[in-house]
Amino acid sequence: MADNTTAWASPRHRRTVIWVVALATLAIIFDGYDLVVYGTILPTLMADPSQIGAISAQQGGALGSYALIGVMVGALFTGAFGDRLGRRKMMLINIVWFSVGMGAAAMATSITSFGILRFFTGIGVGGLVATAGAVVAEFAPPGKRNLFNAIVYSGVPAGGVLASLLAIVLRDTIGWRGLFWIGALPLVILLPLALVKLPESPMWLQARGRTDEAAAVCDKFGLPLPTIAPAPAEKVGFAALATRRYAWGTTLLGLMSFAGLLLTYGLNTWLPKIMADAGYNAKGSLAFLLVLNGGAIIGGLLASRIADGRGPQPVIATTFGLAGLALILLTFGFPLPVLLTAVAIAGVGTIGTQVLIYGFVSNYYETAARGAGVAWCAGFGRLGGIFGPIIGGLLIGAGLSNDVSFYIFAGIAVAGALVTVFVPIRRGAQYVARTPEAAAASPTTVEV
Repeated sequence: MADNTTAWASPRHRRTVIWVVALATLAIIFDGYDLVVYGTILPTLMADPSQIGAISAQQGGALGSYALIGVMVGALFTGAFGDRLGRRKMMLINIVWFSVGMGAAAMATSITSFGILRFFTGIGVGGLVATAGAVVAEFAPPGKRNLFNAIVYSGVPAGGVLASLLAIVLRDTIGWRGLFWIGALPLVILLPLALVKLPESPMWLQARGRTDEAAAVCDKFGLPLPTIAPAPAEKVGFAALATRRYAWGTTLLGLMSFAGLLLTYGLNTWLPKIMADAGYNAKGSLAFLLVLNGGAIIGGLLASRIADGRGPQPVIATTFGLAGLALILLTFGFPLPVLLTAVAIAGVGTIGTQVLIYGFVSNYYETAARGAGVAWCAGFGRLGGIFGPIIGGLLIGAGLSNDVSFYIFAGIAVAGALVTVFVPIRRGAQYVARTPEAAAASPTTVEV
């Protein structure tokens, strides 16, 4: 008998889910591109006041934070409305929102307009980040949910690598405005594909009592019909998160995301500077950044396979712990190959861990609260993304040694591991391993 946790109901089911994962991944790649491309063009803007005006170092930092604040707002907004409007509609809205924001920012002529448009663009970024996890959780077979979430959210470091490489190759040719126009391409590439290939979630339709529509979507796209009973009177969105069922777990998941994003943005912002201060040249210090993100992509995917078999909670606690160990190793004077290995492990334990956290969160909640749960963790966690660069800047500005910075970041990683251990286990959550009896059930239905 086929294992319901990993088997496909039909070839059409498999093709549909692959399309959903591919579309979500492409959206998140452009999110990662947006969040990194600003750093690649900031030196150009600061060196040439004729672009949008004279930018001081303080203004440059503030402009960088506007997009992150927008991401937080967008994630929380999506949490408030996404569980009511539906997964497909929120994805389409945010693809358009993000693309328009990038294109408009490419035409900015003043610091004020550029800052406003960066905030506007960030709202779309936050909406996509919050929606993608809910989409994948409700389409992927149970035995592949952590893997598919890892594939999707690995788009963030992949987009960062793409932004860095395109800036190196094209910045002198197409300028900073051209790099921003590349960020607007989802409007003409991703949106048409999503309109055709991205169905509404049958699980969401069932939860809203729209059973006939759910059956029609399943028939059209070859999807298994969820076995969820309609519950239109159930609390939806953020109201559900405040119930006794979810409140404590939601608090701890938010703290996990806070720690993960603090480490992600803190290291992405300051690692090149720290390594440059340690004596490495410009290319050498940037190599550490590429290794950090490369390790996150590869290690995150490998860890997600383990999470699908053993559950994400112990895997996340372990990767947080590995990050703490790797960051402490960076304080020793080891040879370069050892340091690069430690940086790669740190990438798995920071950026890679955040990828796993999104998968954990997406599968922790039932359908009525899933969008809000992911949005809460993306939004609250984004505070960590804002504080990470600030903490690093304060430590470096205070003249403290690089070792102190690594010790503090390592302490945050250990704290993240401890918080993860105390998240209450929900036996009804989709990430929990199923019994042999459930695994032997018909593969034509999906339990929630």
